[in-house]
Amino acid sequence: MTRLFNDPDEFADEMRQGFAAASARWVRPVTGGVVRSTRGQEPTVAVVIGGGSGHYPAFGGLVGPGLAHGAAMGNLFASPSAQQVHAVAQAADEGKGVLLTYGNYAGDVLHFSHAQERLRAAGVDCRTVLVTDDIWSAPPSEREKRRGIAGDLVVFKIAGAASEAGYDLDGVERVAAEANHRTRSFGVGFSGCTLPGASEPLFDVPAGRMAVGLGIHGEPGIDEVDVPTADELAAMFVEKLLEERPEGVGLEGARVVPILNGLGSVKYEELFVVYAAVDRLLKDAGITVVSPDVGEFCTSFDMAGVSLTLFWLDDELDTLWHQPCDTPAYRRGAVADRVAVSADDVDVAETARRIPPSSPESREAAAIVARAFTAVAAMLDEQADELGRIDRIAGDGDHGIGMQRGSRAAAAAAVEVEAAGAGARTVLDSAGDAWSDKGGGTSGAIWGEMLVALGAALGDEAEVTAATVGAGVGAMKDAVMSFGKARPGDKTMIDAIVPFADDLAERLAAGDGLRDAWAHAADVATASAQATADMTARLGRARSHGDKSLGTPDPGAVSFALVTHTVLNVLKEGN
Repeated sequence: MTRLFNDPDEFADEMRQGFAAASARWVRPVTGGVVRSTRGQEPTVAVVIGGGSGHYPAFGGLVGPGLAHGAAMGNLFASPSAQQVHAVAQAADEGKGVLLTYGNYAGDVLHFSHAQERLRAAGVDCRTVLVTDDIWSAPPSEREKRRGIAGDLVVFKIAGAASEAGYDLDGVERVAAEANHRTRSFGVGFSGCTLPGASEPLFDVPAGRMAVGLGIHGEPGIDEVDVPTADELAAMFVEKLLEERPEGVGLEGARVVPILNGLGSVKYEELFVVYAAVDRLLKDAGITVVSPDVGEFCTSFDMAGVSLTLFWLDDELDTLWHQPCDTPAYRRGAVADRVAVSADDVDVAETARRIPPSSPESREAAAIVARAFTAVAAMLDEQADELGRIDRIAGDGDHGIGMQRGSRAAAAAAVEVEAAGAGARTVLDSAGDAWSDKGGGTSGAIWGEMLVALGAALGDEAEVTAATVGAGVGAMKDAVMSFGKARPGDKTMIDAIVPFADDLAERLAAGDGLRDAWAHAADVATASAQATADMTARLGRARSHGDKSLGTPDPGAVSFALVTHTVLNVLKEGN
């Protein structure tokens, strides 16, 4: 249980402030996270890492010479927004290109990819290496779908060492990808974690049982077994990981770095007992154990759990692994010839939005849009706990919190620019950017894209008619299907969005007015959302848990349907 906090909604921000203040020797705060507070004598490729908060020392604790140049730090268990990633990358960039590297989670992929597009559009050579070390999250034939857990450290360290050694961007990308290819991890848990202000953990493990194959975001395990002894757990780890060693790598004489990682509340003494058996079993298999690490490297708040990572070395990776690094949480050797970042190097913050001209008709529609956002934020405040409960069954339980944060920010942005005379498009653009930035995660990115697409259809000049609203909702559907890659039947919010958009278009084409058409489509969205209870998740974090999601509707589909009914109530109020 998390005991020390003020306002739970402010926990991540206050944590980042305290971390930066306590670690000023290594990092300085910037919009969206932290970057190094020193630089080398020559510019290098900038290695930018990141993810949600709640995993310390990942991700801010791994920023410093010889490791990462910057870390984008999202809300608890929520990916940082594209705005955060972009701002951190801009602040970290030394003119030699940027490598983005992070765990393979849907929300992170969406936000980091969007930031990469913005950097490239500005002329920055930006590449990405995803971390996919968790062997339980997808079969070997689908390694590209695996998620990143404690293997993050390996990829980050190799990329940072290569950058420090003067590799160009091609070289840093190459060795980071090879490090990921040669890294495998396996995690178990004995109890779930509890977020600040929550009264219960994100998942429970029965007494005397152990969850097998769990991630780092409070997701339940893939399987469940009786709690083993320390030696039995070590044997389970080693046997499975040796089966999954990289293609073409034999056992006899192989060099392996073992990383035994505590996930939050397992004591170091317990880890050492497990490691004694891990070390013995690896050596008995003919493996040369190299520079083992035992401790906390990628946690899951206060979860009681352990993971073992095996990193299979070659000569180049061996050299890079042993290069010096100096960060708040991970150090090796001595790093010399550093200079403090000058006071002239200021944070690169997002610029204020300009309010473009708009017609009276568009401003009239903008007022309704702003009221709708205020109503949606109030509704999601009330529904946040229930949406989180649904999400905990096969996910990480953060959907309600993310929707709450995103809608609050969207409402505030919408009200502000509407009061300044903005038209419908500008209100929706501002709200979409705010929702994406503060909501984080997959849903934050998708809602941001949907709102921007709707705004593009409505514009700031033309009168907003039922036909333009229908076209805008169709554009929302197309945008989310293109952006998120989900399709109907995947058990995502798409399973409510597509029926809603299609039914709305059909009703409007038949001559229904906007309110009547919207009312019917909202009912269709609700029925479609509830029908996802009979589906098995094929995308997102719930995908790894197969039939565990059966019997429970998708939280994203449920929240979308709730939003449509809330907007309907505003439409019924008229002007």
